[in-house]
Amino acid sequence: MPSYLHRKSEDRGRADHGWLKATHSFSFGQYHDPNIMGFRALRVINEDRIAGGGGFPTHGHDNMEIVTYILDGALEHRDSIGNGAEGGAVIRPGEAQRMSAGTGIRHSEFNASPTDEVHLLQIWLLPNQRGIAPGYEQKTLPPVAAGESRLDVVAAPAAPETAVTIHSDASITRAVLAPGGALSAPITRGNAWVQVARGSLVVDGHALKQGDGLAVKDATALALQSDDGAEALVFDLA
Repeated sequence: MPSYLHRKSEDRGRADHGWLKATHSFSFGQYHDPNIMGFRALRVINEDRIAGGGGFPTHGHDNMEIVTYILDGALEHRDSIGNGAEGGAVIRPGEAQRMSAGTGIRHSEFNASPTDEVHLLQIWLLPNQRGIAPGYEQKTLPPVAAGESRLDVVAAPAAPETAVTIHSDASITRAVLAPGGALSAPITRGNAWVQVARGSLVVDGHALKQGDGLAVKDATALALQSDDGAEALVFDLA
């Protein structure tokens, strides 16, 4: 039988740097809770709101798979392996970005607008192999028609053409539910995390609101339903 752990939005860690307002589903930076360090390969889900003109100056990472999912606005990326060198690589809603830090990469992320906020989820996954060559990928997800409920792969080890490839034993699927919509999300690796990005969602009878997460162990599929409409990320984790 599956077991469930509800991570409520209001229980997340919070940071306010003026230009950046961030919430942390797991321990991150100055927010530390030894009871919530991550879930399986999933190490970070940060919901960031970056003010116009703000951003993260150049800094380094290694041995981490980093996926960025934009909800509103646009984010400009530059890195030490040449991506964004000519005016920046810009990520917008409906697109996915993957950066493999591998043996080491330096990058910056800035709001592409001087005035409008950018709202995003940044996700870190532990790689299945350390010391790989650093890499970058950006893809456009399939469009969602008005009134449509659908599942689309965002990131996976063997990703379709419209998704990014990650070097981790995990996959990420976007679930979009129209008002009154229902979907069944298959889970092939036995464990799942659901992060609600917009709206409200019921997962296997558990009611979730925007910002909530749900950890599920011993899962084979998740029943998703929304009365008012929702957008969520479903993580399939070994």
